[in-house]
This record gives sequence, structure tokens and C-alpha cells, in this order.
Amino acid sequence: MEITREAPTHPAVVTLCLAQQAELAERDRVAFDDSPKVLDPRISFVVAWSAGEAIGCAALQPLEPGVGELKRMYVKPAERGRGVARAMLAEIETMAAAGGVTALRLETGRTFDDVIALYTGAGFVPIPLFGPYVGNTQSACFEKPL
Repeated sequence: MEITREAPTHPAVVTLCLAQQAELAERDRVAFDDSPKVLDPRISFVVAWSAGEAIGCAALQPLEPGVGELKRMYVKPAERGRGVARAMLAEIETMAAAGGVTALRLETGRTFDDVIALYTGAGFVPIPLFGPYVGNTQSACFEKPL
């Protein structure tokens, strides 16, 4: 497996993000909206590759000085359980630390036990809902000091 840094417009990033959004819509039992999402221009992506195929992505978005947000973490279902997410998370943490980020935050679904287990196993701890997630009863937020 190889992890590369890619632009948000890279075809692999676009494809993986659409797959992530479709899976989230299915998990949340809502209609899938495949319209292009507007991304913060400061967002940075990593892509995991195996045998030349893009199998996962994750992004780092600056929030405020010293704080970044992990976004768009996704691994294709057939590739899960192989350490892909952990490898991408490690690269995101490296990018964040190099950019002066001292705390990494994220939001996920409150009922996504498998996802929450990944993040808490990587050292993230629950925090109050932040930013656009305040008041969202379906959200759970986490943070990890770097």
C-alpha cells in the first residue's frame, strides 16, 4: 500500500468522496445527493493506493490556528480491516503536525460504533459538538492532541 497527497480535484479523490457520501446516506437512511460538494480551498487530501487502485482517502481541513479537522475518511468496503484507515490517519497527523496543528478534531455519526472504535483506538477522545455540528443530535465529535 502507498499513501500519496492529492489535490481535492484529483479523480480518485472525487470518486472516493462520492462513494463515502453514498455510504453515509445509506447508513443514515436518507436520499443520496450526488451533486458536487463545495470544499474548503485549504483542504488537503491523502489517498491510499493498492496495486494502482485508489482504495481510500482522508482529508485535513484547517479550522482555526493550531486546530485541524479530519474530514472525508473513507476506505472501500473490500479493503477494510487491513490497516488502510490507520495508515491514512497517521499521514494526516504527520501533515497536521508539520503545519502547526496541535489538536485534530473530527465528527462522525453518533451510532457508527465501528468508526468510533477506530478513532478512540487511535487516541481520540469525545468532545462537545463544535462548529457546524452543534445541535446535530446524530453527530459525535472527537479530538486528539498532537
